[in-house]
Amino acid sequence: MTASPDDGDTGLALCDARLDLAGRRLIGPLTFRLTEARIGIVGRNGSGKTTLLRLIAGLVAPTTGTVRVDGINPAGDRKAILSRLGILFQNPDHQILFPTVLEELAFGLRQKGYPQIAAETAVYTLLSTEGRTHWAGAATQTLSQGQRRYLCLLAVLLMEPDTILLDEPFAGLDLPTQSRLARRLAALPQRTVTITHDPAALAGCDRVIWLEGGLVRADGPARPVLDAFTAEMARIGEADADADLAG
Repeated sequence: MTASPDDGDTGLALCDARLDLAGRRLIGPLTFRLTEARIGIVGRNGSGKTTLLRLIAGLVAPTTGTVRVDGINPAGDRKAILSRLGILFQNPDHQILFPTVLEELAFGLRQKGYPQIAAETAVYTLLSTEGRTHWAGAATQTLSQGQRRYLCLLAVLLMEPDTILLDEPFAGLDLPTQSRLARRLAALPQRTVTITHDPAALAGCDRVIWLEGGLVRADGPARPVLDAFTAEMARIGEADADADLAG
């Protein structure tokens, strides 16, 4: 199922990619190619999931090895990667920069070279399609957590990337908001890579990678990987693994 990292330029490819920080290995070495439409990366807190997302996105460069997104080095060609890859971070406040929805959504298009009027027209068109035209003049700080998460998704969609990275997209949301966002994400034509510690969020994925200690513990169809992950998390929980104080 997994293609060789040297076969063509499609998808997200890591070849012997490793990331070290302050003499400590955080990730890898990892070698895989992700080409499926719906991909999940699961692991408990501290397993390296978000660090892997940052590596794929080019926010950090690998210490050794290579990372490619459709053949592009994401850390080396930031301009080219804009049309290939979008990111929805766990905390929308880490993404939102502007005081109004219109300004926030137009920013990325302005960075791509759109004239102001063209950028604002594209924003209104998208808001109309989403049934949220009334958001345009709203102050971003007045939006709820779920609305800010949705605003960040709209900002990503305006850039029309081929792949979207989702970092714990449902964290901190109530159940109705989770349901609405899940429906919207499921309908996206883009490839999505969802990073989470919650196996339920990945049940519909074509492929799941279980990350443990910065390495791949399992990789394959969603059901067997998630079943194995869930069983191991239950075993660890039953062992009271956090009862001992650090020495």
